[in-house]
Amino acid sequence: MQIEKNPFGAILGKMVVTKEGKRLGFVKDIAFETRSGELINIVLKELTPYTRNLNLERTPDKEMLVPYSAIIAIGDFVVVSEEDLI
Repeated sequence: MQIEKNPFGAILGKMVVTKEGKRLGFVKDIAFETRSGELINIVLKELTPYTRNLNLERTPDKEMLVPYSAIIAIGDFVVVSEEDLI
């Protein structure tokens, strides 16, 4: 899957939704592998009650992470595949 390159600032603050339209929160930050530059996770902020019930990986500060591999599209929203979150 080829994802079009987006400037880091263009992704920050975007709402993250599932392809079914469920809101998860907003992009707070992006985690990446420093050696390769490979994107690993997006860090969520302003979580919805739905997101809190998902079994997502968390940072040591309890912030929820969405694997970058779950991202389907980035436009007005960051769209993720809910199946890839589990």
